[in-house]
Amino acid sequence: MRLLGVLGGMSWASTAAYYRGLNVGVASRLGGLHSARLLVHSVDFAPVARAQHEEDWAATATLLGQAAAGLAAGGAQALLLATNTMHRVADAVQEAAGVPLLHIADPTAEALLAAGHRRVGLLATRFTMEQDFYLERLRSHGLEVLVPDEPDRELVHRVIYDELVHDVVREESRAAYVGVLGRLAAAGAEAVVLGCTEIGLLVHERDAPLPLVDTTALHIAAGVDWLCPG
Repeated sequence: MRLLGVLGGMSWASTAAYYRGLNVGVASRLGGLHSARLLVHSVDFAPVARAQHEEDWAATATLLGQAAAGLAAGGAQALLLATNTMHRVADAVQEAAGVPLLHIADPTAEALLAAGHRRVGLLATRFTMEQDFYLERLRSHGLEVLVPDEPDRELVHRVIYDELVHDVVREESRAAYVGVLGRLAAAGAEAVVLGCTEIGLLVHERDAPLPLVDTTALHIAAGVDWLCPG
């Protein structure tokens, strides 16, 4: 089995889901007592989040690049960046590490197209919904991407940073997110990408008026495929 580096901590709640999912996936694939060969670097999220909100992406690239280089030096042969938003600096992280980075948007786009969806909504942090680094990656696969309007983007972002990254799940926030999903469906979305690794903690397929595509689950599955080729 190969050795995979996981760059996490953004937030710890979603990183825990990655660790569990990768191990469950490998055990299911190989059977017996097999588990995933992983190196995990969980960063302190506070300075990362501060730099995000200050739009200091160079600082985040430096911090995460150093962590990624450490994983590669420890023997990791590829990386998972266990966060959607910080794919904003994915190229810099991969360059610093010198090993492949499995981009979260690629298995997401492949799953959407395989299901026949081409016009999709996106729920994520403001950075992911409003900047081109993620939208253009999805569009490069031939997808049309819809984002919520300004008040809904603010709502979605606030719940992520005030609640979900702290592993706090509130029913009123779930109801508010379902309302956003309904408005995306009314705008013509055929499915919605849960483009933040914490959103799957809050809303589920049973809550939604249209199909949901969980980027965390798809990224984990891509990691399992890489760990256990063939």
